[in-house]
Amino acid sequence: MLARRAKSSGGFTYIGLLIAVAILGIMLAAAGTMWSITARREKEVELLFIGHQFRNAIAHYYGAGGVYPRELADLVTDERLAAPRHYLRQIYRDPMTGQADWQIILASDGGVMGVTSNSQATTLKRANFNLEDAGFEGMEHYSDWQFVFSPRRPGRPQAYP
Repeated sequence: MLARRAKSSGGFTYIGLLIAVAILGIMLAAAGTMWSITARREKEVELLFIGHQFRNAIAHYYGAGGVYPRELADLVTDERLAAPRHYLRQIYRDPMTGQADWQIILASDGGVMGVTSNSQATTLKRANFNLEDAGFEGMEHYSDWQFVFSPRRPGRPQAYP
């Protein structure tokens, strides 16, 4: 009789093990989803930071000579003066695409007045932007976030960050 009980309880152990593996799989899937969302949020923060760096560099370049740079490389080394100036250390990579493949936003004179990501991915952040990025509210794609420097109208004081 004792041998018979030991034999019949083996099926319950197998079912218990299957349930434990299923629960573990569900927990790992949830952790993977959370990790993915966290990674995308970090990339969004990095995109905003780098976009501000480009916008500020263009503003400084414009402030030094009253014209927009002809290409992004001019922000790394500005040779218009006797001593070269550097507004950026390098052309940063786009955190959303992983490459330095920025879409250039041209001014009316053909110079670079801003950049935007080439990524068509859907944004996670849609609200609560700071004042200089208030135009990003409700934008659906990262390529809609345009980091543009535009000088103020004549007659108003202009401050270059």
